[in-house]
Amino acid sequence: MPPAAPAPEPAAPHAATAASTPPLASRLAHVASSPVREILALTARPEVISFAGGLPAPELFDTAGIKAAYEAVLTDVPHSALQYSTTEGDPSLREAVAARLTARGLATASDDLLVTTGSQQALTLLATALLEPGSVVLVEDPCYLAALQCFGFAGARVVPVPTDEDGIIPEALDEIAAREKPALLYIVPTFQNPTGRTLPLARRTAVAEAAARHGFWIAEDDPYGELRFDGEPVPLVAGLPAAADRTALLGSFSKVMAPGLRLGFLRAPAALRRACVIAKQAADLHTSTVDQAAVARYLRDRDLDAHVAGMRAAYRARRDAMLDGLPAALPEGSRWNRPEGGMFVWATLPEGHDATALLPVAVGHNVAYVPGAPFFSGTPDPASLRLSFTTHTPDEIAEGLRRLAKIFA
Repeated sequence: MPPAAPAPEPAAPHAATAASTPPLASRLAHVASSPVREILALTARPEVISFAGGLPAPELFDTAGIKAAYEAVLTDVPHSALQYSTTEGDPSLREAVAARLTARGLATASDDLLVTTGSQQALTLLATALLEPGSVVLVEDPCYLAALQCFGFAGARVVPVPTDEDGIIPEALDEIAAREKPALLYIVPTFQNPTGRTLPLARRTAVAEAAARHGFWIAEDDPYGELRFDGEPVPLVAGLPAAADRTALLGSFSKVMAPGLRLGFLRAPAALRRACVIAKQAADLHTSTVDQAAVARYLRDRDLDAHVAGMRAAYRARRDAMLDGLPAALPEGSRWNRPEGGMFVWATLPEGHDATALLPVAVGHNVAYVPGAPFFSGTPDPASLRLSFTTHTPDEIAEGLRRLAKIFA
């Protein structure tokens, strides 16, 4: 009789899952992809007139001037332009940014600034420096989507603050801050994304005083501040005495030069700025040296203010074309604002309409917008939508609005 077969050896621990893919970090489970980015992918067909993306007009880029700036630095200082650099950023660029902020009424020295890879990185660095898992961040409701993603990755608890046609409501901010003990308030007070609203000076002062009273930081995001068409400039929150020691200002060259440069900056009090420098060293060592050198050269050799004035004139005409066409494009009972600058009009359809459900119908008519619901961290308004007017000419905007009207016919 043949000997009995040997008993099988015990299975190694976790043998059944040994070939499975290792898990991703748990923080990813609670951070969704940007709906705007997904809509842009769906509407990339050239026949679609898209009011969805907050994109600068590419035909307004100073391509010749930017090209000349790169050629100059690669001819005159190629070794330094292509070499590693300091984390804080190109001294010439920081000096130029400091001068521009000072000219806008916010006294700034070059040492107050950190150059970042777009202002989005500046926000990420602030989140790293200021937020613990579970920290409370207050945001405008509705709010810039990428900020919500950033705070989600940081493990923060986002608490919405109600807004009205003038932006964040100070009384609501004061009550919520007293209850929630936030670490940070994130605001876009000038031509806000998504609503295009501008926070009046009295409310900015109230926000600054609330930060001092309740002991939280303010992240003031200002990507659109130079794109004013009407009205008078409003002082930056970072320049108000009550908040000067607790406000970080985020800025960008994306809207005034070109987003492909991926250049931004952070102006912050010394201790916070030093913490962000350390966080940036861990992220990317420093922002692209050659890009910084080229923009610094551009600011030396060209008149960016004149270029921005041309952009403002073009965008004003495009905003006006959108406002002129909305009464015929949206159903009776719709409401929308008249932004004094920036890139967006915020509209609300009559009760019972769902902008998200209507979007596929609009795309079928070769026109697109962004539904407003994803911008809310509180209770969403399904009837709201964001319309960007910068990417298309007035004639294209008029045609896009004629197409939009068909979904309500």
